[in-house]
Amino acid sequence: MPVLNKIVVQDFRNISFQELSFSPNVNCISGNNGEGKTNLMDAIWYLSMTKSAFTPSDRYNFRHGTHSFAISGTYRMNDGLVSRFSVQVDDQGAKRIRRDDKPCSRISSHIGLLPIVMVSPSDISLVSESGEERRKFVNAVLSQMSAEYLSGVQQYNRLLAQRNKMLKDGRPDESLLEVFDRKMADCAVPIYEARRQFSEALQPVVAENYRSLSGGGEEVSIRYRSDLDKGDLADVLAASRGKDMALGFTTAGLQRDDFIFGMDGWPIRRCGSQGQQKSFLVSLKFAQYEIMKRRYSFAPMLLLDDVFDKLDMGRISNLIAMVAGSDFGQIFITDSNKVRMSSVVDSITSDRAYFECSAGSFKSI
Repeated sequence: MPVLNKIVVQDFRNISFQELSFSPNVNCISGNNGEGKTNLMDAIWYLSMTKSAFTPSDRYNFRHGTHSFAISGTYRMNDGLVSRFSVQVDDQGAKRIRRDDKPCSRISSHIGLLPIVMVSPSDISLVSESGEERRKFVNAVLSQMSAEYLSGVQQYNRLLAQRNKMLKDGRPDESLLEVFDRKMADCAVPIYEARRQFSEALQPVVAENYRSLSGGGEEVSIRYRSDLDKGDLADVLAASRGKDMALGFTTAGLQRDDFIFGMDGWPIRRCGSQGQQKSFLVSLKFAQYEIMKRRYSFAPMLLLDDVFDKLDMGRISNLIAMVAGSDFGQIFITDSNKVRMSSVVDSITSDRAYFECSAGSFKSI
């Protein structure tokens, strides 16, 4: 499994310049809220995914007053060799990704080389927000595990954008719409199947994780819902063509897919407490971790950002038991409560490193 030995961050968020060396096992970052703990986690995420886990635009990632940022990481790879990955971004939109100083020709070819999973407070959007957030989550997971899936989603989105432009520009040629419908339908099948299979694989693992974390009680569920449940997408699009032409955009297709999170037969967003929702989200991300570990045959990197927040001590103890009893790889944990974090981590392993954060600056302690 790739292990991050060292990271160098320059002008990313509130981090001016920082060089840190990490433990291959557990790394703990403490500090008050707003000091930059999450920014370091996001820099690590950026090296794997070439984008922020929290902001849709890179313009929010530049340190105030700067016009570019750079992140580089030295990894020990599966073959035992060491590789250096770097990304440089400027305010003109240029993004340069390199491995061992050799340019990466396509960003998509980098995705999946450094598999990663993050649990963070922002995960609540998976419960509280629209299906778009849940699709983004599933796309991020499946794109790491399959270059074909990532390429298929990109192709589908290009076709969808072209179809929407035709609809918006005026009354389009219906024969041309039929051509687009068929192309989108052909592209949609493997995406639909991958999402369906992923949802089916997630369900039992999430349920088991939740039972372990919560100590029993509620039953949680995940259900995949898609317009393709009705049949071939070309037929679905043909049936909605009149509505699409009237509204000026495509009203059916994979862009409407959703993943329904439930608890005891009810939507968890409506019936779950804050602690129950947090427990579900941790269970979901740990299930993602297990599925990715099976796919890669090694453990991804795990980022746990403020994971203890909104969990009572019973659930925290159960969470630690889950981590201690599993074959986890390199882990990064942040917490504003240094005493709590050290007491928890010291019970797992003696192979750990501690860092303290203040105003975007980090020091080993």
